[in-house]
Amino acid sequence: MKKTTIVLVIIGIIIVGVGAYLLMQRSPITTLNEGDTTGNSQPQDQTNTQKPKDDGKTVIGTSVEKRDITAYHYGTGDTELLFVGSIHGGYEWNTALVAYELMDYLEVSPEIIPGNVKVTVIPVLNPDGLNKVVGTTSKFSPASVSSSNDVVVSGRFNANGVDLNRNFDCDWQATGVWQNKTVSGGSKAFSEPESESFKNYIEANNPAAVVVWYSAAGGVFASECGNGIPPATRTLRNTFATASGYKAYDSFDFYETTGDMVNWLAKQNIPAVSVLLSNHQDTEWSKNQAGVEALLKYYAK
Repeated sequence: MKKTTIVLVIIGIIIVGVGAYLLMQRSPITTLNEGDTTGNSQPQDQTNTQKPKDDGKTVIGTSVEKRDITAYHYGTGDTELLFVGSIHGGYEWNTALVAYELMDYLEVSPEIIPGNVKVTVIPVLNPDGLNKVVGTTSKFSPASVSSSNDVVVSGRFNANGVDLNRNFDCDWQATGVWQNKTVSGGSKAFSEPESESFKNYIEANNPAAVVVWYSAAGGVFASECGNGIPPATRTLRNTFATASGYKAYDSFDFYETTGDMVNWLAKQNIPAVSVLLSNHQDTEWSKNQAGVEALLKYYAK
């Protein structure tokens, strides 16, 4: 009799435990929002329609000194417009700042980007050269620029002493020209990690158009690599130039340029232009903002 009672008690305990477990499984349980470490057990807000400031970023490679080369993405469309700054590092430090100004603008005004467009900004293609002159590769103040002209000039090149805008596969030569100076174009086209990283990004993503900032001549220059200016490139140049007020040029003829990045883009059948700021200090943001907005409207068609 005692054994029977004990067995019944055990069975009852098991039944109660199983029932309690099943009730718990059926009860609604609130979970922490992703990334919430505060312990607040509020359900996720499924009605939040606020657009993210930055749709993401991609580290496309690293420099000679192992600094990241980062592409920042805004918008989610299939038509990618790519903007590039600071290929000449700290020598053209204002081209990095105008790229950072574009990023700031897109973060506070994401609605300016058409639904079919994605804007990508690579603010610093030569991070070692920029760091040498301003001490960082992030956004900086002009007050951070080195007071030594020799340092600023040396910041044009990467850490191997190569002019990256002489290292691309369009009329490449090992020895190039900058103004009246001889510069290194590298041991071969794409010998440098910075230019190779850019090449790999272009080949993987095939952007619809590319704008590269330089300084200083004050104009928008078309690109070509031996076959004349493609119609799409001419349209890109004219659209940006008309809106910005910069003069439009067919080519950069102040001195010979070999291994030029923008001309290499033309060789890849990608419309591309060089936008040269008017000096080495100002970003001329209002002019460039107008040019960018005109391109966004054009590619929204």
